Amino acid sequence: MTSTTFFVEAPVRWRAFVRARETSLVLIALVVGVLGGLLVAAMSAAVNFLHMGFFNIHYGERLSAQPSIDPWRALIVPTVGGFLLGLTFILVQRFRPKREIDPIEANALHGGRMSFRGSIIVAVQTIWSSGVGASVGLEAGYTQLVSGVAASIGRAFHLRRNDQRLIVGCGCAAAIAGAFEAPLAGAFYAFELIVGGYTPASLTPIGVSAVAGFVMAKHFSPLSLGIIVNQIGEVRGRDLAMATALGVLAALTGIIIMRGVALVEDLLEKSRLWPPLRPALGGLVVGALALVTPEVLSSGHGALHENSVVTPPMLFILMVFVLKMIASTVSLGSGFRGGLFFASLLLGALGGEVFAKELNILFPSLLLDPTLYAIVGMGALSASVIGGPLTMTFIALEATGNLWLTTAVLIAVIISSQITRELFGYSFATWRMHLRGETIRSAADVGWIRDLTVAAMMRRDFATVELGTSVAEFREKFPLATWSQVVAVDAKGEYAGIIVVADAHGASDHKIESLKDILRAKTTTLLPQMNIQQAAAAFDHAEAEALAVVESAEHPKVVGVLTEAYTLRRYAEESEKRRRSLSGEL
Repeated sequence: MTSTTFFVEAPVRWRAFVRARETSLVLIALVVGVLGGLLVAAMSAAVNFLHMGFFNIHYGERLSAQPSIDPWRALIVPTVGGFLLGLTFILVQRFRPKREIDPIEANALHGGRMSFRGSIIVAVQTIWSSGVGASVGLEAGYTQLVSGVAASIGRAFHLRRNDQRLIVGCGCAAAIAGAFEAPLAGAFYAFELIVGGYTPASLTPIGVSAVAGFVMAKHFSPLSLGIIVNQIGEVRGRDLAMATALGVLAALTGIIIMRGVALVEDLLEKSRLWPPLRPALGGLVVGALALVTPEVLSSGHGALHENSVVTPPMLFILMVFVLKMIASTVSLGSGFRGGLFFASLLLGALGGEVFAKELNILFPSLLLDPTLYAIVGMGALSASVIGGPLTMTFIALEATGNLWLTTAVLIAVIISSQITRELFGYSFATWRMHLRGETIRSAADVGWIRDLTVAAMMRRDFATVELGTSVAEFREKFPLATWSQVVAVDAKGEYAGIIVVADAHGASDHKIESLKDILRAKTTTLLPQMNIQQAAAAFDHAEAEALAVVESAEHPKVVGVLTEAYTLRRYAEESEKRRRSLSGEL
């Protein structure tokens, strides 16, 4: 849904105050940050209560940190939970047939507009998915709910398009900062993945919201949401070289994970299994894997903590890595709600540790620090799957406080991000959109391009001539000083081509016998719903200065004319307007 129903609309006086002063936007960002921190704490507590009831663990304990789970609970809870989740999808679809959009899509295509009710539904489904043990992260639910609340507040104040997009970014910054106790990472998550870039005008609102979300979540959350690591050893020059190799492996692993989710979705779709049975089947698979190790359950916070304070054997780490990868791809591919953020952190940490230990076995003189490479792998794999290389770098910095280690992480995430872009081209979120038919690859605002359609730009006052008209009659009816182009139509009144008036007057009589000899763009037309980019591509293909706009490909009745010069001018004007808005000049 691209619209939002809000219960309270801000008074006109308040709206005028907000639109007139930049500082007022900072105050709204502060409110969003406070609410974001509270919502993160509340969602985390809700999942913990579900774990207590379903898996018989104590309050404050992590499900994935349990030494063992009752086998019947491990099998039944995810299976039945998945089936019930599938039923809710059918129920919700009856009342809300349009799918819900996430913050990235909202900012890229809809000017920051999100559905408040839809965001609540997604958040509840994410809580339930993680609560019944599916191997999904809560971070997608955090960002969806908090950004949905932020979007509703922005709509209530009638914020301008760019400010609306910015306030959605503030919501995501608060959510990530609260989830990971990392305000810098939260801020750069918003810059890189939600707003689509950093500008001085966006720094203060997003920064304030991230800090507020971090403070509130840390104060009210009953659980520790931070990433806990052991003391990091010395980082040497060789570690920087090794980080490059780990970045390559992380990129390839990230691509496999993302394609794996799509593969599971495709297989279940082709199976024609009743939709509620798909997450039930996924839950059964996850439950079976949990019989081997509970570390595959839920997001994996406890598993990451356990592997950071205890040093398990390498074969056990490798086993957890493989099983967690399978559990995450099956959970998301079968329909459970959630994300891959924390799963990619855990998998990256496990993979980095295996990488270091394996090299130490092959080359004992290296003496690589497994904890160091766990952090490097964590950042590199997450950068491949989630995107946001600086976000992942700051998570490492805020988790460890080690600047030299952060340098190694930065090298790994740069390599991982670049290889993922070259070989795959998407993050997990934009890959899912690609599978649904969307072409966006980031949250950069392209919605205005889609809004600027041919129908909005075309001229409806155009001249037409029947194709059977003689050249002499045409010259008499259309002198050079009147029209530059005339649309030719056939006997049925349908489009036949474009006639440039200068061509008719400039050619010798012996060179043209009829108007058919000077027709241009006979097979290329525009449709009213085309956007400005599609129109510009059509002009390039036809090598024409003007094109006719027809009702549809099946009914080529001319409804307007659009020129290339006007199209390019409008594109330049809108592009400059967006640039000035982003830089704070407007």
